[in-house]
Amino acid sequence: MNSKILFKFQFLALLISSIFLFHGCNEPNDLGMELLPHTDLIEVKSLVERNSISSYTFQEDSIPTSMASKSLLGSFYDPVFGITTINFATQFRLQEFPEFGTNPVADSVKLVLYYRLMYGDTITPQKLKVFELSSSLDVDAAYYQDVKLEELTSNNLLGELDYIPVVKLDSVSADTFYQRISINLDPLLGEKLIDADSLQMINNDVFLEYFKGLFISCEPQTETGGAILTLEASSNERFQGSALVLYYNNQENMQKENPDTLYHPYVITPFSARVNSFEHDYSNTVFYNHLNSESGNDSLIYVQATGGLKSKVIIEGLSSWKDSVSTAVNKAELVFQIDTLASDVKKYPPPNQLYFTYINADGEEKLPADFWFYPGYFGGYLQKSDYTYRFKITQQLQNIIDGEVVNNGFFLTPVNKNNEANRVVLKGSNSHTGIKLVVTYSKFRQ
Repeated sequence: MNSKILFKFQFLALLISSIFLFHGCNEPNDLGMELLPHTDLIEVKSLVERNSISSYTFQEDSIPTSMASKSLLGSFYDPVFGITTINFATQFRLQEFPEFGTNPVADSVKLVLYYRLMYGDTITPQKLKVFELSSSLDVDAAYYQDVKLEELTSNNLLGELDYIPVVKLDSVSADTFYQRISINLDPLLGEKLIDADSLQMINNDVFLEYFKGLFISCEPQTETGGAILTLEASSNERFQGSALVLYYNNQENMQKENPDTLYHPYVITPFSARVNSFEHDYSNTVFYNHLNSESGNDSLIYVQATGGLKSKVIIEGLSSWKDSVSTAVNKAELVFQIDTLASDVKKYPPPNQLYFTYINADGEEKLPADFWFYPGYFGGYLQKSDYTYRFKITQQLQNIIDGEVVNNGFFLTPVNKNNEANRVVLKGSNSHTGIKLVVTYSKFRQ
């Protein structure tokens, strides 16, 4: 049966299905995917498939961390996901040519970082250290999660701080306030900035060769606790952004009866290179021995942002449908159930949205046809009513049946892989209440 005839049957099947649903249809039967209905013309039925689904946990790789919408910083010892440590490097740009006056002298210099969101606790100190970059960052280059930022720095420690994260809410709007981290740096850096001559500040490209930027590292947590901070690093139309602030004095100011506090900011802008490195230590986790392997089919699977973890899903039964060219898929929904106890969803909120991608013939991850039809229809949003993620994969399943797409498996990943720290534990295919594929389909006899 050719595709045009099949689409006509699909439309007729949908019409008949609607009539059946109006008068009341049977609940989905927990049938195997290998059981196809038989009728003289058309029969519309539903099934819930679990047995042919398998799932595994893999590490992410090649996640870009440069120029993300938000930058991250901190270390977090997660009781389920192990240790995550995130470091940060950035450029600072001139907003205008600095006029330091006559005989300027550096007084102090501070790195000021802002954040509003965090993932973890507010009782564990973060050990932050600041170094000057000795190698330039390239704003046009792609940097990935395993970049060795420490290799781009000098060994000269400019400053350090033990910082305990703070979260404060606006009592009126219930929104979070901007929180400020201020790190005092070596005054020698201030002298370097003041000593730059006019030719070294003629434009930002030249200035960034003179002062390449800063690297902020965080010592890994060794005990349970810690947090990942979501930095408000780059300036935008509503916020000035984080900055390096030089405080100084000059001859004109010293002659005043009441001298001013003189300062000059060097700002992180949207044109500044901003790069994160992500490090994960899963060695003490319960899933470590099965990580990156399809040899075990665990009852739990794990998904983590920050270039962390993704879940591979294989639905073997789809292959047998290729022999049934007269089968039309009316609706296919894949449902993932969060294990709310293992996830501890109150303390560690799950991602608001996940992606469900398929593996094409070249081994690349691609979004299914249903996503491109309409992302809102495709789904993947956290359903807090029952703590599930649901994906409509109707067209993708039909494409596999029609032989237009290979069935190499799928991946479940965070949408925001490089700019948030959320994670979630899901019930796997080996769990009785784990992954299920709910399919409504029509069978046509030739």
